[in-house]
Amino acid sequence: MNLSLLCSLTLQSMRNRKFAVILTMLSIAMSVFLLLSAEAMRKEARQSFANTISGTDLIVGARSGSVQLLLYSVFRIGNATNNIDWKSYQEITAHPAVEWAIPVSLGDSHKGYRVMGTTRDYFAHYRFGDQRHLDFEQGRAFDGVYEAVIGAEVARSLGYTVGTELTLSHGLQDTHFARHEDKPFRLVGILAPTGTPVDRTIHVSLQGIEALHIDWQSGVRSSNTVDAEEALDLDLQPKQITAFMLGLKSKMAVFRLQRAINEYKKEPLLAILPGIALSELWQLVGGAEKALLVIVFFVLLNSLVGMMSVILTGLNERRREIAILRSLGGRPSQVFVLLTMESFLFAALGCLAGLLFYFVAMVLAQPLLLSFGLYIAPLVLSVTQLWMLAGIILLSLIIGSVPGYRAYRSSLADGMSIKL
Repeated sequence: MNLSLLCSLTLQSMRNRKFAVILTMLSIAMSVFLLLSAEAMRKEARQSFANTISGTDLIVGARSGSVQLLLYSVFRIGNATNNIDWKSYQEITAHPAVEWAIPVSLGDSHKGYRVMGTTRDYFAHYRFGDQRHLDFEQGRAFDGVYEAVIGAEVARSLGYTVGTELTLSHGLQDTHFARHEDKPFRLVGILAPTGTPVDRTIHVSLQGIEALHIDWQSGVRSSNTVDAEEALDLDLQPKQITAFMLGLKSKMAVFRLQRAINEYKKEPLLAILPGIALSELWQLVGGAEKALLVIVFFVLLNSLVGMMSVILTGLNERRREIAILRSLGGRPSQVFVLLTMESFLFAALGCLAGLLFYFVAMVLAQPLLLSFGLYIAPLVLSVTQLWMLAGIILLSLIIGSVPGYRAYRSSLADGMSIKL
């Protein structure tokens, strides 16, 4: 009995049980789709996380921990333990090795989104992803004291357009007494989506931050209020900032300048390398990706075990079929191959259907994924995904060998003794 005949018999047997076969293959297909999607999302999420900031050599803030400094300066999560004196910022950025600097001032918010005070250098030098620069979807960078630029997510969720007036709030709570209602900002620019915390940030000038707090003392508005026009006539030079980013002329100077900043005598400062800090942060939060893959793997395993159950359940009904096959000259090994081939076809067809689901889903979901900063090539499989598919086929052969072995052990007399 040749292989082509065994294949024909296998397909005919599956056709006779088409309803159970289709349900089993759909179960495997959905599991394959989930596994491939989880791997693609895991890989791209990690890549996107690592590319949240690029091209920045050092981030400097008050002395704390590297992860904490990264969280509040880049991800706008949490608060600094202390601020940095403006004179310290000027002295450090005047170092011959420094090519550019981006100051960051945090502390205010607007409807749950963080407000960041900075300079126009931010739009010129900030990079993310593969050295991509910030682009404007609408408008331009701020120029005046009371002008603001928002990220794509802020614009989308709040429905803002260029020209909208914003009332910022002192601190992170949007309460009436904390609002800077006397100094509204006008929206002049909306940034294109980046898939980074930039999308969730409202950007204003450092002078704008100073103007907001010109009549505030220790977090409380003083009785001597200063309106928006009066503030423009005052000295709006920043006195303190939260952190700043540095780009150096030579990568060779990174560690030397980092050591000099960490040993700065006038105040306790900390300089970190963004790439190393991102790796440390990923070690803290990256466990979820592995847990997701483990869960999806067990879903797949459950589907393959279900496939084995379908074959085993039908084995009793097929005892006469197997007995007749053996009486016609079929060897026990060929019966084993017949049942194992059936599980292989289950898995192979399930993988093909799962691949189809995956490709269609990636094409349809591409715009949504891009809005979150994730780009997954819709018709391309990674090496890891190919190995996963090969592993599924191999696992199906191993699981399929169980009913194959049972059929192998069944005797001709046992099959012919079934009463109809």
